[in-house]
Amino acid sequence: MTDRPLTRNIGPDRTPTDLAAYELNGGYRGLRKAITAMSPADCLEMVKESNLRGRGGAGFPTGLKWSFVPMGEKAGPGHKYLIANADEMEPGTFKDRLLMECDPHQLIEGMIVAAYTIQADVAYIFLRAEYFDAERQLRAAIAACYEKGYLGDNILGTDYRLDMYVHSSAGRYICGEETALINSLEGKRANPRAKPPFPQVSGLWGRPTIVNNVETLCNIHHIIERGADWFQSLGKGEDSGTKLFGVSGRVKNPGCWELPMGTPVREILEVHAGGMEDGYKLRGFLPGGGSTDFLTEAHLDLPMDYDVIGKAGSRMGTGTMIILDDHTCPVGMVKNLVEFFARESCGFCTPCRDGLPWSAQVLDDIESGNGLPEDMATLQKQARFIGAIGNTHCALAPGAMEPLNSAMKYFREDFERHIEGKHCPYREPENRP
Repeated sequence: MTDRPLTRNIGPDRTPTDLAAYELNGGYRGLRKAITAMSPADCLEMVKESNLRGRGGAGFPTGLKWSFVPMGEKAGPGHKYLIANADEMEPGTFKDRLLMECDPHQLIEGMIVAAYTIQADVAYIFLRAEYFDAERQLRAAIAACYEKGYLGDNILGTDYRLDMYVHSSAGRYICGEETALINSLEGKRANPRAKPPFPQVSGLWGRPTIVNNVETLCNIHHIIERGADWFQSLGKGEDSGTKLFGVSGRVKNPGCWELPMGTPVREILEVHAGGMEDGYKLRGFLPGGGSTDFLTEAHLDLPMDYDVIGKAGSRMGTGTMIILDDHTCPVGMVKNLVEFFARESCGFCTPCRDGLPWSAQVLDDIESGNGLPEDMATLQKQARFIGAIGNTHCALAPGAMEPLNSAMKYFREDFERHIEGKHCPYREPENRP
């Protein structure tokens, strides 16, 4: 096993790994160890000690999340569920797609070990509707696992049973929020639920449920096989393990790479992404997808670490950077993002349902040359109110305000030039690539 466990089976041509090739490279050894030599409590303790944090954006400790699931008689009669959140609708994010299309057995093995740990007997992969190739690979891999005895009754000769299914999502961004995902899986409208109760106690069909991101689950069997200390040693700072970091925008080599947690932003951008394209300069970047705050050149030497990026005024999120270059209008970029989030709102609460379209309209007025000086005060008021956690039913609207609020902080002169000049200055010939 290499120091890049998540992508060890992914070659340059990205040919999908079948069951035989996966086993040949050590696949399902973590499952064998967990299910034949460890108790669920032992597995939980190892995941907690590893300091694995959720890779879907929030960075919540995985073992701690699992510890809230009632075990034994406390769970009561009925199913327990494990759900892989494979919706991946965050703008600029494409890391989970790579894992599922190229190495589907890695996700399945991680899910079986995770399900065993919380004693779930049913597992779902809630998949983004447009991920057709991933769906084909996952369904074929699951069928192979049933045939081999990794799924179904008496897994590896034990009395543990697990059934696994692929569910193609309803195709909405809000389905990525875990309780909206659960509602959608039940056949209901994908509105987020009020919490408490939390899904760990009352989730899918009222039963204990864990929802984890794909990348998070892909780490589980590696931790069980190699141990918590090994996983901790992979990170460069306080956060453990590796991470799939991505870059999109005007760089020479856009893509996705598995690197140690805590890898500096500058290394990701300049070494792995090859730096900016010729003729373009960096102005800023969204470090973790479309719902994170802008950072600038002043932050290039920061490590990509949950707490460090948080203290800098943004969030590491999914770890997939979106680059803002000097030929791209920051007002237009933010307008595009806010329009997306306004369209994807479930419509449950007023600040999100009405506030996001209002913000998008103000931004459209500014970008099209119809902005007024007082529009800046309106946008700042919107960002403060809609962006405050607790003023909305879920985190969609606060996330939508992060790029807007930070753009007004770092690129305010661009907004003012739009308003004063009554047009977008980036449409002028000298600003075109």
